[in-house]
Amino acid sequence: MKIKATSSAPRTAQAADWALSRGIAALTTAEVAQMLAVPLAQVPQRLSAAKRRGEWMTPARGLWVPVPPEFRGWGGSPAAEFIDALMTYLGATYYVGWLAAAALYGAAHHAPQVTHIATSKMIRERQVGRTRLVFHERSRISELPTVSRMARAGAYRISSPEVTAFDVASDLAISGGLDNVVTVLVDLADETGLDDQTLAKLAARYPDAAVRRIGWIVEEFTVHRLDALAAYVSGLSPTSSRLHPSLAFNGDLDARWNIRLNTTVAVE
Repeated sequence: MKIKATSSAPRTAQAADWALSRGIAALTTAEVAQMLAVPLAQVPQRLSAAKRRGEWMTPARGLWVPVPPEFRGWGGSPAAEFIDALMTYLGATYYVGWLAAAALYGAAHHAPQVTHIATSKMIRERQVGRTRLVFHERSRISELPTVSRMARAGAYRISSPEVTAFDVASDLAISGGLDNVVTVLVDLADETGLDDQTLAKLAARYPDAAVRRIGWIVEEFTVHRLDALAAYVSGLSPTSSRLHPSLAFNGDLDARWNIRLNTTVAVE
């Protein structure tokens, strides 16, 4: 963010509100120094008191995010308000995914405690205010479809409904377990439709078990048919997959999806 020259620099105590009033979502240390008209080395000291008051967040070393007044007592802005600025600063392609994306589609009954983010490079997890960010490196992430969502600070990217479905079905451990995954997939199908052709085109990027899991769950618990995805499954290895990956390989076999129904599931 380029800071325009002004006749007078803002006082340090008003700097966060000054930045917010001008639509500035984040600043580097060099930009803060320019804004305050102080030497670069003085920035951390100058903003230390304001940071303790909750007026500034530092989600990465050298990146300063002004916090709107309504979030200062909450421990900081939600991830949607700074994630795009953070990822741009770190030089990573990304999308907000898993349960955080599902919630934005109306397909999560409980607010996720962790925001999981797919990225094009390895980034360590971090706690930013009350928000815990966990990053998952993904190859060829730019080829996966995303949807732009708006926050007050600007646009940020979330996984498309179909990518969300595959991520949730692939990673049961971080998606609240099988019963929660079933609930999320059913809600995604009902809220967004889950495009059959798109699912089939993306399927090769994901484990066979996740593909079969989506197909069986959606057709078992909703009115939607996934014929294109079923055609893709018919060309996979004849070895069947387990509905629950951690339970024994037993139970009835669903022939259409070649998945072993080794447990019962409940939909909230």
